[in-house]
Amino acid sequence: MDLDVVNMFVIAGGTLALPILAFVASFLLWPSALIRIYYWYWRRTLGMQVRYVRHGDYQFCYSFRGRPGHKPSILMLHGFSAHKDMWLSMVKFLPKNLHLVCVDMPGHEGTTRSSLDDLSIDGQVKRIHQFVECLKLNKKPFHLVGTSMGGHVAGVYAAYYPSDVCSLSLVCPAGLQYSTDNKFVQRLKELQESAAVEKIPLIPTTPEEMSEMLQLCSYVRFKVPQQILQGLVDVRIPHNTFYRKLFLEIVSEKSRYSLHRNMDKIKVPTQIIWGKQDQVLDVSGADMLAKSITNSQVELLENCGHSVVMERPRKTAKLLVDFLASVHNTDNSKKLD
Repeated sequence: MDLDVVNMFVIAGGTLALPILAFVASFLLWPSALIRIYYWYWRRTLGMQVRYVRHGDYQFCYSFRGRPGHKPSILMLHGFSAHKDMWLSMVKFLPKNLHLVCVDMPGHEGTTRSSLDDLSIDGQVKRIHQFVECLKLNKKPFHLVGTSMGGHVAGVYAAYYPSDVCSLSLVCPAGLQYSTDNKFVQRLKELQESAAVEKIPLIPTTPEEMSEMLQLCSYVRFKVPQQILQGLVDVRIPHNTFYRKLFLEIVSEKSRYSLHRNMDKIKVPTQIIWGKQDQVLDVSGADMLAKSITNSQVELLENCGHSVVMERPRKTAKLLVDFLASVHNTDNSKKLD
């Protein structure tokens, strides 16, 4: 065989081998780096751009797609210890002509983390309002979406700033007062009483604890490789001190039932989405909200846990699009495209 041809195959083989070896090495040795690359790739694929905006010395990080138009902009608030990229699985199924904004909540990911920051629900609501004003997002009322802790903040925001919001989607929100505690809440109260804050189930420190958290939050039992579990833990561990501080703040007497205290002040059309098998926040909260919010509708998802957005992204996106079409189009047969 001609030497030039041999060299060509060697070069071609090396060209293919290098990225494969890099991927394998990342998977085995630096899984956290692989996870960051994964999110970067999906943001790029879905057309989501990352930007920063400042309010005084405070920085907000957010991603967006599209521009404000005649349809309401959509602001999305993630849950506890998550970040703006948790919405990507749902963004994939949303129309590209919608203006989407996903912000990192106070202290999370690229948004400023300050020891002086008020992490209570009221404090977070005020911060999100600052973000909204920085972007002039409330120049025209927008649709607000929040899940879990983000749903807690979203609901209270709609009560405090009614002129900013034209409609609301609450996805298994925290902040409600139940007559009976579920097993998860009972466990949390036991941990609080024993001051065992190192053992909060939503703040894993090992791959095994991460696996337990995923099982707690999801109805579907994902088989996640050990390396990925390790990567997920590695990404979170540097932030665990902050997560503990935040968690204790949002379950304090001041914040724990903020949504419950304010839900009857929510006057905008409201969509309530909940997984029937939610082990973190009981699905009975949906009925509680529906009875207090006059203009509301409830969607309960079968075979779905607390992580609604990640377990049922296509269904959640469809519910959101249909809700927006029914509320904001005079002709209800005209769907968002």
